[in-house]
Amino acid sequence: MMLWSAFLLGLAGSLHCAGMCGPLMLALPGGGTKPASLLLKRLTHHAGRLTIYALLGLLLGRLGESLALIGLQRWVSIAAGVAILLTLLLTPNRLWQFPVGGFLSGIRGAFGNLLRRDTASARFLLGALNGLLPCGLVYVAAAGSLAAGDRMAGIAYMLAFGIGTLPLLLTISLAGQRFAFQWTPVARKAVPLLIGLAGIMLVLRGMDLGIPYLSPSLNDDGSFAIDCH
Repeated sequence: MMLWSAFLLGLAGSLHCAGMCGPLMLALPGGGTKPASLLLKRLTHHAGRLTIYALLGLLLGRLGESLALIGLQRWVSIAAGVAILLTLLLTPNRLWQFPVGGFLSGIRGAFGNLLRRDTASARFLLGALNGLLPCGLVYVAAAGSLAAGDRMAGIAYMLAFGIGTLPLLLTISLAGQRFAFQWTPVARKAVPLLIGLAGIMLVLRGMDLGIPYLSPSLNDDGSFAIDCH
């Protein structure tokens, strides 16, 4: 999987994330802080989130390596792509919609002291918890990491996804209540389109069509002949 697809998935997906994770962004401590200091604090929070994504990429990429060793890498890619497309077709409004409101309330109840603590460790941990929120978009990126068949490629894919979400989420966390975001029809169309594109690319990647970087030729053992990550 090419990293630009992960970045675009994160960029378009952040339109959704703004609505789902926006309350948590607005609850972060740091009001009245100087702009430079506030930026550093918010980056610490997002560093925790990206760390979780990188760990997921490492675990899934390592699993993908094991599957590649037994010749299943192409089938993992095809199966992941088909699963994404079927889920998108059968439940188009549910793939990325999860009841996270209660989950966020649980975080505030269980880790309310973290929200009250204005320390680097508290901000990093809150970011890590943010990265663990149930999210269909993260699952799509995780499928790409698994299909990568390499731990470093898996990490890179998840990080590219996370970096794609940064511009909008960082804007929300910096601007606070001054930032007004509306879930527009364009945003509603962009997310499923990017999810569908990711699914199609996963399927093509495993079809051995001999197209560099999109559907590469396979070795005799079923692994990809060229690095298309």
